[in-house]
Amino acid sequence: MNKTAIRNYAVWARTALIDAVVQKAYEYEIKEGAVMNATLSSINGRLLTQDEKEWRRKLIDEINCKSFNQVMEEAAYTWFNRFIALRYMEVNGFIPSRVRVFTNENGEFKPDILKEAMTVEIEGLDRSKVLDLIEKQNNEELYKYLIITQCNALNEGLPYMFEKISNWTELLFPSNLLRADSIIGRMVTDIPEEDWQDAVQIIGWMYQFYNIEPKAKVFSKTGGAKITKEEIPAATQLFTPEWIVRYMVENSLGKLWIEGHPDDNLKSNWKYYLDEAEQEPAVEAELQKIRADYANIKPEEIKVIDPCMGSGHILVYAFDVLMQIYVAAGYSERDAVKSILENNLYGLDIDDRAGQLAYFAVMMKARKYSHRILNSGITPNVFSIQDSSFMSDDFISFIADKDHETELDLIGIRNAFVDAKEYGSVLSVSKFDYKKLYARIEELKTYFPQSIFEIEYCELAIGKLYQLVKQSEMMHQKYDVTVTNPPYMAVSAAGAKLNSYVVKNFPDSKTDMFAVFIERCGQMLKKNGYQAMITMHSWMFLSSYEKLRAKLLFKDTISMAHLGARAFEEIGGEVVQTSAFVIRASNIPKYNGTYFRLLEPNTQNGKEKMFLDKENKYISTQDNFERIPGLPIAYWVNDNIVEIFANNPIIDSIAMPRQGLATGDNNKMLRLWFEVDVERAFFDSDSLETLHQYPNKRYIPYNKGGSFRKWYGNIEYLIKFDKPSYDYLATVGNHLPSREFYFRESITWSKVTSGGLSMRYVPRGSAFDVAGCSIFANQNLKYLLALCNSNIMQCLIRTLSQTMNYEVGTIKAMPVKIIRDRVPQIEQIANQCIDLSKNDWDSFEISWDLKKHPLI
Repeated sequence: MNKTAIRNYAVWARTALIDAVVQKAYEYEIKEGAVMNATLSSINGRLLTQDEKEWRRKLIDEINCKSFNQVMEEAAYTWFNRFIALRYMEVNGFIPSRVRVFTNENGEFKPDILKEAMTVEIEGLDRSKVLDLIEKQNNEELYKYLIITQCNALNEGLPYMFEKISNWTELLFPSNLLRADSIIGRMVTDIPEEDWQDAVQIIGWMYQFYNIEPKAKVFSKTGGAKITKEEIPAATQLFTPEWIVRYMVENSLGKLWIEGHPDDNLKSNWKYYLDEAEQEPAVEAELQKIRADYANIKPEEIKVIDPCMGSGHILVYAFDVLMQIYVAAGYSERDAVKSILENNLYGLDIDDRAGQLAYFAVMMKARKYSHRILNSGITPNVFSIQDSSFMSDDFISFIADKDHETELDLIGIRNAFVDAKEYGSVLSVSKFDYKKLYARIEELKTYFPQSIFEIEYCELAIGKLYQLVKQSEMMHQKYDVTVTNPPYMAVSAAGAKLNSYVVKNFPDSKTDMFAVFIERCGQMLKKNGYQAMITMHSWMFLSSYEKLRAKLLFKDTISMAHLGARAFEEIGGEVVQTSAFVIRASNIPKYNGTYFRLLEPNTQNGKEKMFLDKENKYISTQDNFERIPGLPIAYWVNDNIVEIFANNPIIDSIAMPRQGLATGDNNKMLRLWFEVDVERAFFDSDSLETLHQYPNKRYIPYNKGGSFRKWYGNIEYLIKFDKPSYDYLATVGNHLPSREFYFRESITWSKVTSGGLSMRYVPRGSAFDVAGCSIFANQNLKYLLALCNSNIMQCLIRTLSQTMNYEVGTIKAMPVKIIRDRVPQIEQIANQCIDLSKNDWDSFEISWDLKKHPLI
């Protein structure tokens, strides 16, 4: 698949489509920021048709309700979704008429549908209108009419992808589509036809690449601006590599079936499937009980959900695995397709675009197995989450029809889904009487409305209310398998509502949304169900996730492919480091999990090959993690390392690691030392009181981390610490934490580094930064420095943290061994190392102690 071509096209197409729909809006005198008359009957001397007048009025209402730019964005992606869906269907022969919409049989941008306009069989096609346009030689208008008619005809089989185009979106249909450089022309010529052939994942790549510029815009925000609910999809969407999808699905859904229904032939289809590790007899006995439960499950009883489904990539492969399970159990493919759509697969997402594309991808996968499925009227359980803003009190009263219990249920659903687009599937929903609510909605399909309000209420009930009831049921019910690639977004970057909800309901995972979904997916599981995810790997180590790890280790079993950096081709650098893991909701002490350490290959293909070759495979019992402070998922460590942690005190018991201050405004409070008059700096004050005795002394040294360097150095900054500045700092940033340690002799390290842990000696007189954390000790300080800079400590700290962050909590938990009779000797060696490092640092102009350059 030519991802470069797909990327270039999708990025270009988004801009071109937005420009095209904005131009169409201008043609109807609809402009950004303008005062628009919604009752015009003519524009530039041309009378508007009745449909145009109504659609124009609705378009203006939509803009007034949202914004001009948001509506243009929505119109652009609506046409983008329809065009790529039509292209996929024509290439794979899924269009009922069998007539190509964009190309001829040779794949050229010469649409067969234009050539066969008078004979093509499309439901709703007005032959007289076609003939009239042909006689007028108005090919552009004819092509527009044929595409819209084709989309409307596909509404019956794919209603959520091809909604009836009889609204304001038709006004914004792009012009000049028959040009070679049009949206359609370039889609045909830029992307090879073979990339569309039975590869539904092209839909997901299109979706991801279409969002590149909106995503970049979100991450370019400054000044602490929050991510709005409209921006969340672009900020968090990330298409999962195919092999990781297969690993997750095969080792959750596939394993659940195989362990209850052993079938070597079926298992041989799944190249990423892992057999259970060898277990102790007691553990094996517990597993046999679980397998006995799995043996009773039938294919149609398995429920699988992706609560952050994106464009449906995971659901599509889950469909394939379910089909293999059904066929192995004796079902026909036709019967299996129907059952999978109705009983097995569930998907949710906050993004309407993603919802459309996921629905389409699942239906195309179904169409592969059953030619008749698009005519069956079956709708998969795949939805974009909607909010309840349309549910007025009058609407609820009409639907409830004086049934008090139904009225309470409707009020509960309304309350549950206020701002649901912002919360998404992290929402926990109470159970309602779904059977009764569905029955009432069915009843309204044949109800004869008595007023214009009742007409509107019936339409809302059959459409929007049905979906709210459905998504409520999906969020409440339990699943055998949850599998997803959740959003990666710091909760602190979210809006106030989502932030507050997460802090209240997910206190153990509140730092990032991916961790919140680790908890939420666990809540959605049945007992002994499987949870498979790919997330950032920080949850395995950081102290902020210790309580989350404790929850998992004490109630679940874990296996993992630890991927590290560059597991996604589209993300460079070391920042996003990931792990794909499978959790079973079963508390089995001494369970041996299977782990693959795939950190070293720096390519996606390299990690996949290492996994398939079974390299760097570890079998580890979760009980070992509990013997290490902080409960890190340190599956690779041997028994000797575990014993070191278990049998020695930690640094926090003999010293005081502390996080430093945050100024709130470094540009205001910090200076490089050579930017300041040296007479105004106090380099070795022993206390705040001493400093403030000298009014002309405004600055002291400031430890701010820096690059990898041991023993001494990285002393470049000064901080304003005179009395007014000190008092100001007490009110901003993080309010001068650990202030009792300022000016004390210490050792410091850089909190964030890709070069490993490096500790440095700091003489008295300094303050220290949040990124230049420090250790203070009443004795043995330089012994600790030597120990922390040793090779063994480099090994031990990787046990506690595989991230680039060396937090205070991590340093506190490091084991320490004081060999009393060796302390003098080791401190002497440490002093020699400090002197050598200081001489090196002082040999360059960056040091304020420079006397002369060593080469002079």
